Amino acid sequence: MFIERLALKDYRNYSSLDLSFSPQINVLIGENAQGKTNVMEAIYVLSMAKSHRTSNDRELIRWEQEYGKIEGDIERKYGRLPLELTISKKGKKARVNHLEQNRLSLYIGQLNVVMFAPEDLNLVKGSPQIRRRFLDMEIGQISPVYLHDLLTFQKILKQRNAILKDNRGKLDFTDVMFDIYTEQYIQIAVQIIRKRFYFIELLQKWAEPIHKGISRGIEQLKVTYGTLKEFDSGQTAEQMEEILSQKLKEARRRELERGMTLIGPHRDDLHFFVNGYDIQTYGSQGQQRTTALSLKLAEIDLVKQEVGETPVLLLDDVLSELDDYRQSHLLNIMQGQVQTFVTTTNIAGLDHETIRRAELFEVSAGHVSGKED
Repeated sequence: MFIERLALKDYRNYSSLDLSFSPQINVLIGENAQGKTNVMEAIYVLSMAKSHRTSNDRELIRWEQEYGKIEGDIERKYGRLPLELTISKKGKKARVNHLEQNRLSLYIGQLNVVMFAPEDLNLVKGSPQIRRRFLDMEIGQISPVYLHDLLTFQKILKQRNAILKDNRGKLDFTDVMFDIYTEQYIQIAVQIIRKRFYFIELLQKWAEPIHKGISRGIEQLKVTYGTLKEFDSGQTAEQMEEILSQKLKEARRRELERGMTLIGPHRDDLHFFVNGYDIQTYGSQGQQRTTALSLKLAEIDLVKQEVGETPVLLLDDVLSELDDYRQSHLLNIMQGQVQTFVTTTNIAGLDHETIRRAELFEVSAGHVSGKED
């Protein structure tokens, strides 16, 4: 798949923008704070219905405007697909092929993207929350059901936590609603955990050979799911539910002391090992960056396997963060395989055949010169 056209209205610093893109490489060049990343973000939001930079949708709307709009014409193997996302202070409205979608979970997945930005280098060494967000966003692209399950889980977790908080310090209490929420919590938590196990196994399959190639064959990457040690990907849902039920019973006293749910997908993590060593703790910065790059490149193959089409790759000011060898490896993979968007302040340092054949766009103060209609 690829993006043929992108149109913005009152989005960030763009009052109006209409661009046509190459199905191969597109490079946006400009100084910082001119609007390069805003274009990349708009593509990401068109795909995921949320930003990778902020959780406050109002920041996406141009100053003093009531709403912002993103439109895109996507070429997929079955033909052209128009997408439209309108963001207002009241919420979002999404259209696929001009038809409004009742739920955003039905909209997400029409355009698949893989975003690699400087903050993604923190995927390995950053907080567990960053890695959980990575899991949720990427699984959501290939499984709309997962997004629905995740929303349900968050609602039940909030309700369960509210009762725990209200009864904090009461080490023996009975509450019928709490028991009902706990039963619902166990069922939906296991569904999420099982989907994460499946995704991580796919991620391992694709990331391991990529990492080996980038490291010149001397490093072997292992990605594991940091959840309850009693869980195993081969277990049935019923077996997992029984384990989680028992663990919650054992944690009941601690949960009442803390006033919150202490076990579940919201506490899980991803772990990375290179040649048997935990690189989150013992790895060099180079190893951590190679792992982050391997994971992002693995996503391309993973999404292609799951949805049957190659996703769009977004490289937001990340090439300058990589050394020449990792940069060349990334650029070689891009050639002819995937529509790619690159932002940079200076193309002079990117001496590679891929970049020389790219469509170039100059970005300055909310205006883009290139193939703008």
